[in-house]
Amino acid sequence: MDHPVVIVCGDTGSGKTTQLPKIALQAGRGMKGKRIGCTQPRRIAATSVAKRVADELGVTLGAEVGYQIRFEDRTDRKKTSVKFMTDGVLLAETRNDPMLRQYDCLIIDEAHERSLNIDFILGYLKRTLEKRGDLKVIISSATLDAGSFSEFFDDAPVIEVEGRMYPVTDEYQPPYREREPLSEQIARAVEDLAEYDRLGDTLVFLPGEREIRDAADLLEGRKYRDTMVLPLFARQAGKEQQAVFRPTKSQRRVILATNVAETSLTIPGIRFVIDTGIARVSRHDPGSGVQRLQIEPISKASARQRRGRCGRVSEGVCVRLYSEVDFEDRSEFTDPEILRSNLAGVVLQMEHLGLGDPLEFPFVDPPQPKRVSRAYRVLEELGALQKK
Repeated sequence: MDHPVVIVCGDTGSGKTTQLPKIALQAGRGMKGKRIGCTQPRRIAATSVAKRVADELGVTLGAEVGYQIRFEDRTDRKKTSVKFMTDGVLLAETRNDPMLRQYDCLIIDEAHERSLNIDFILGYLKRTLEKRGDLKVIISSATLDAGSFSEFFDDAPVIEVEGRMYPVTDEYQPPYREREPLSEQIARAVEDLAEYDRLGDTLVFLPGEREIRDAADLLEGRKYRDTMVLPLFARQAGKEQQAVFRPTKSQRRVILATNVAETSLTIPGIRFVIDTGIARVSRHDPGSGVQRLQIEPISKASARQRRGRCGRVSEGVCVRLYSEVDFEDRSEFTDPEILRSNLAGVVLQMEHLGLGDPLEFPFVDPPQPKRVSRAYRVLEELGALQKK
């Protein structure tokens, strides 16, 4: 490609995450001592995708294809051509390798999530590309909000990829009564879906661990026939997480997950999705100055992501535990983390990573100068930063 950056935009299930590294390999990248680097927002995604790509290429995990996450590095300095890692690992590497010389191609997956780390990486790469003409960058996004990425990288081309999906039926099941417990809503949806397929695997999206445990207690207490209840969240032990990747024909699996399962992570055999329509979101409260982790309605883009987790193995059903009117009233996309974060924390993180002044850093969505100035003032008053 002539442009150093290409934006690949495609629905959930289109195969972007596993196929893009293989396409880059076929194009001659990751050769002559260089690597193809692929970032994922979460550790479980980085490890599971690395295993999947290694299996598809018929190579040993940790050799030609490897991964690096916090506290674990399964790569070979000489052999590894494709390296999967979390966003944080790539950012940490910029300290010792500012020009990212070990890579000749970088794939930034799930860029639509717009976490702080992703925005830091995008800005860092924009600067780096001015000095490295040999580096190629692929930005992968699961939503059609690719225009901002294209504009940011000087009108980079956008390639749209269609997913191979079976038909998915949407059902809306708002609460029967005011303040009906979420766990009871989920149980009712699980029971209704059994009428379609008694052994159909079901993925349920919940906002956090507490809600997962409440739902698990209720579902297990009802002792549904031939049903296995499996929790899935980021802090879970690796062995427990791996259980969700082993489908069984003799039992229905009901997987209770946070939005860790919304992107990148493909759980095999999912026939049904139950979407609670909410997620825990970190948001700064300007009045109190506190960063809060609060439960909020998800955007339409997130709802479509969740829906896309079914309809891969057969016809699917997505049950939304809210009304169709509620869905239509929701915002189109989730706002970037930098626009809902305490900028004092952002400034500190940028200082730690050596990214420089937030007002001079190339952000896709730059923060307001007044908020940046206020953040510096707060940090100086706390003694966390010294005036320059």
